[in-house]
Amino acid sequence: MNLQNKTVVVTGANGGMGQAITKRFLEGGAKVAALDLHVDELEELENEYPDRLVTISANLTEEKQVKDAIEKAVDFLGKITTLVNTLGIAQSATPIDEVEFSQWNRLMAVNTTSLFLINKEVVKTMKKQGMGSITNIASIAAERPRPGLNAYVTSKGGAIAFTKALAIELAEYKIRVNAINPGPSDTSMLGKFSPEDGDVDKVKEETFKKSVPLGELVKPEDIAEAALYLSSDGARMVTGSVLNVDGGRGI
Repeated sequence: MNLQNKTVVVTGANGGMGQAITKRFLEGGAKVAALDLHVDELEELENEYPDRLVTISANLTEEKQVKDAIEKAVDFLGKITTLVNTLGIAQSATPIDEVEFSQWNRLMAVNTTSLFLINKEVVKTMKKQGMGSITNIASIAAERPRPGLNAYVTSKGGAIAFTKALAIELAEYKIRVNAINPGPSDTSMLGKFSPEDGDVDKVKEETFKKSVPLGELVKPEDIAEAALYLSSDGARMVTGSVLNVDGGRGI
């Protein structure tokens, strides 16, 4: 797929899914601004694509830093045709009566509030263009919760609701907004859903992998391909949709 006409902002770009998405768009010829608090894992890609990739370090839960980061992205890209939000953190399985208020607030800030701040700034640019595509990464856990993931599930449910609200609000500007629900994924984040004293590898195999009807964990590259489709001209009539990439976990 030729993506030379795409100028892309990826948030959470230092994570497993963020890196895969950033790399996939670059391979297709797109120009990318990769945003995250830490961007060290992207150094090799930046050296490989010096003219088409810029990394921008920012705390995307802070309004001023988001504004500055998007301004830098626009300076590099010229315009933003595509936004893919992968930023997110996990919650170790914890009964609701043991969740600290600070933990709840942290999950909401990173997984939901950051979406508001980032989308708000990018939409300003997309409205002027009269076009754009936004993809927010949610989670199948919002539809099929697991015990103890109360705050995480709530934050991702908020991301889905926010996606649908924006889709109807921004349709008149030809801005499409969709979400992806990854299933249990083969990233470092998966182990963080285990109880804090649990055997991470055992939980991955006996809990998460066995819960997927297709029998294997989702790979970051699977999410990258889904993001590519939703951002493509081939999905021009797709908005307000939630695409499950979960190996059947949500059935």
